[in-house]
Amino acid sequence: MSYTKELRIASLAVQRATILTQRVFHEKVKGTLSKDDKSPVTIGDFGAQALIIQAIKYNFPEDEIVGEEEASTLRESPDLTQQIWKLVQGARLGIDEKDSEVENELGGPLEDSDQMLNAIDAGNSAGGSKGRFWALDPIDGTKGFLRGGQYAVCLALIVDGEVKVGVLGCPNLPVDDKAPLSADVSDTGAERHRRGVLFSAIYGQGATSQPLGTDDLLPHQSIHMKTPPIREATFCESVEAGHSSHGDQALIAEKLGITKPSVRMDSQAKYGSVARGAGDLYLRLPVSAAYVEKIWDHAAGCLIVAEAGGVVTDAEGNKVDFGQGRTLAKNKGIVAAPKSLHEEVIGVVKSVLSAKRT
Repeated sequence: MSYTKELRIASLAVQRATILTQRVFHEKVKGTLSKDDKSPVTIGDFGAQALIIQAIKYNFPEDEIVGEEEASTLRESPDLTQQIWKLVQGARLGIDEKDSEVENELGGPLEDSDQMLNAIDAGNSAGGSKGRFWALDPIDGTKGFLRGGQYAVCLALIVDGEVKVGVLGCPNLPVDDKAPLSADVSDTGAERHRRGVLFSAIYGQGATSQPLGTDDLLPHQSIHMKTPPIREATFCESVEAGHSSHGDQALIAEKLGITKPSVRMDSQAKYGSVARGAGDLYLRLPVSAAYVEKIWDHAAGCLIVAEAGGVVTDAEGNKVDFGQGRTLAKNKGIVAAPKSLHEEVIGVVKSVLSAKRT
């Protein structure tokens, strides 16, 4: 199966959602709530999830969605619901937004706030190893989003436990694939870049990047990981120490002979950066035995890196298993590297983590 339609719809849906998220990004007040696990969620998360699920359900009505958010809080808060509804109404593709072919391709605008809430709640699939479902993170890196840093809108199609399509919308990354790796989003001086990039991949067909737009998809180009000598590699890691063990990762870099400082960046923008050769390694090592990764935090990025010539495994070198439900229950940590370097990196990762246990 080619998955050409799935990629197009996913790419357009993510592109439309970034119109909404960027409007919220540039607001001083982002309508932030705290979820049960104390992680933040914004009005942008809810609006983006509604837009993307509506597009998926219109085109693939039998597909399920594993989405990060649900609408119970909104159903108890009419004012917040209306705030999100206004954002959703304003996020449309096309020069003539009222009669846009690409907008109609996604099912057109949502009819009302009730349909919006129902769309958000349609992200309640349990996932698993059989059948088709989509993994959706409407704003990955919410803390980065709130502090004015990097974030990503992430969507992946998983079929029988294997990721087949992956799309990352990264509004604050430079369009230029050759731009130096930096978490900075300023547009002043030497760091001035056109920003907003869409990464995508179909299993077995390579990975691409293209500028984010506001109408139909813009031209794309193939992307490939670099294979530098390990000592010259640039590695990126999460900003949040609660997500990734900075100390272990610094020790691994030292043992590999890497002297460049790490680039700390929020969200799956790290996967996109590594895939196009702006960075070389992505290390996300477990902070505790109890921490379990969510599939929506990795599915799209893992495929894009793999299709760009990389290898993504857990910290033990095992395949990342997206068929275990809503979490990566069988995996601990993430290591992404070029094929030629991955075995050496995993060897050092295992050594460092083993020494901690003894």
